[in-house]
Amino acid sequence: MRRAVIWTVVLWAVGTAIVSMPSARAEQGAQPAHVEAGRRLFFDGQLSEPPGTSCASCHDPARAFTGDNGSGRAVPRGSRPGMLGLRNAPTLMYLASSPGPGFSEKEGREVPSGGFFWDGRAATLAQQALGPLFTPHEMNNQDPAALVARVATSDAAPWLRKAFGDDVFADPGRALEAIASALAAFEQSPAFAPFSSKFDAVLRGQARFTPQEERGQSLFTIAQKGNCAACHTLKPDSRDPLDSLFTDFGFHALGVPRNPDAAHGGQFDLGFCTTAPGGAAANERWCGWFKTPTLRNVAQTAPYMHNGRFATLREAVAFYATRDTHPNRWYPDGVKFDDLPKALRGNVDVETRPYHRRPAQRPALNDEEIDDIVAFLRTLTDGYAP
Repeated sequence: MRRAVIWTVVLWAVGTAIVSMPSARAEQGAQPAHVEAGRRLFFDGQLSEPPGTSCASCHDPARAFTGDNGSGRAVPRGSRPGMLGLRNAPTLMYLASSPGPGFSEKEGREVPSGGFFWDGRAATLAQQALGPLFTPHEMNNQDPAALVARVATSDAAPWLRKAFGDDVFADPGRALEAIASALAAFEQSPAFAPFSSKFDAVLRGQARFTPQEERGQSLFTIAQKGNCAACHTLKPDSRDPLDSLFTDFGFHALGVPRNPDAAHGGQFDLGFCTTAPGGAAANERWCGWFKTPTLRNVAQTAPYMHNGRFATLREAVAFYATRDTHPNRWYPDGVKFDDLPKALRGNVDVETRPYHRRPAQRPALNDEEIDDIVAFLRTLTDGYAP
């Protein structure tokens, strides 16, 4: 209960007084003190309890801002000895373009969209940035005052004073707002949205796809084949990379197989319905729905899915293509959607292509076509030199 109250206070604080931050299009120079304060906070391993875990421990720049904090498992290690997270750590890249939580129309019906985290529970990037700092299985700060005391003696403190005033630490509530604002500013800096992949170079006319990559893009887009672009949206005819973020920021129920490496006490992770107004009981139709991540830098962000079930990118693509035609490949004894209670398995999408196929039918993609899509996805890795 105490942690629930703390989290409510945190959400209220960061939701009421966050200053407007530069968009993904902005240059870092727009808010240098905010950005530098956020950068120092992000990499500071002294801001956890016990010390030793930073934001970067689970969001490593070398892994496209994902990671496991050395757990070697599908979920990250927390700051407390023996403690593990509940979900795979998603990339923080390109999050600045995500809308807030709400609903949008998709194929004639309203579905959840926006927000932050796999379940969309944070309304703003600032709320997302603060969340792990107070979560017991992550950075484990006991309350806002404890965090503020740590930050006041950190390398970020002078930058926070510069950005928010010399008296920023006089009031813990105001200091918490400053911490959230600075982290959000850093996560909106160009380091998180460089648009420097081979795909972007092709858009700009600076490079060309190989024949395999070109086939992969077509298979990725064509509804009768991969149909990946139905949720991981792109506009290959546009030269503006913001038109190709490879996510519609919506939610989807994929029926990902249960991962014993991420399951805690045999419980089920129900996703969006647990954080929607009214909780799971009032929102059963949304149980099993998780936010669609961007595929930019996806070759660097293994493992895949909210529970880290797939160790390789090829395995993840193959799951989409063969989930319904070869369920024995993915589910023990062929019992589909085993990471949801039996009563909720009807929430899983079995209509959208390629999920509409039935056992023993030919998959929408063969092995060569799966390889082609993987080759295309590798063009989404930032840092490409034409």
